[in-house]
Amino acid sequence: MKCPFCKSPDTQVIDSRVSDDGDSIRRRRKCTSCSKRFTTYETIELRMPQVVKQDGSRSEFDLQKLRTGFMRALHKRPVPTQLVDDAIATITQDVLALAEREIPSRRLGEMVMRELKRLDQVAYIRFASVYRSFQGVDDFQDAIKEVQRPAPAKATSKAPTTKDTKDTKDTKETDDLFAAKDAKDDR
Repeated sequence: MKCPFCKSPDTQVIDSRVSDDGDSIRRRRKCTSCSKRFTTYETIELRMPQVVKQDGSRSEFDLQKLRTGFMRALHKRPVPTQLVDDAIATITQDVLALAEREIPSRRLGEMVMRELKRLDQVAYIRFASVYRSFQGVDDFQDAIKEVQRPAPAKATSKAPTTKDTKDTKDTKETDDLFAAKDAKDDR
């Protein structure tokens, strides 16, 4: 690491600490030439895949675009920000778990729809209407029927997976948040 003051290539680490969140390492360094001290941070660099659009063009995976899509669909909907952040983190982890260099935009959109369906039915329909380019009332009715359809029964012999447990926990947290809001509104 070059010294930012004298540009000498010889520096030594005098102290290292892991950050509070555990995502980075803070290092205090000292230049062996000018004796000045400075701090560097070491973080993991994750390479997100390129998003392949329907026309074949490619663009960088953009977390801000993902968040904007969620916020537009959830505009004026009673969904806590923490649940939105969790949904975005889930999608990001799913994309990283694919370990692919490219991901079709269609697949990314389906991941967003899955999370929106879990969070809020109205937001899901809003997003689906744009994403699937609804042409008429029939398309909306089909989407509403899809949301109203009961979830497929899970096999009773299967032990719950981490995802099943997370979904149940998130649903309970959401129900608890809505119940608290309703109780507050009734006052």
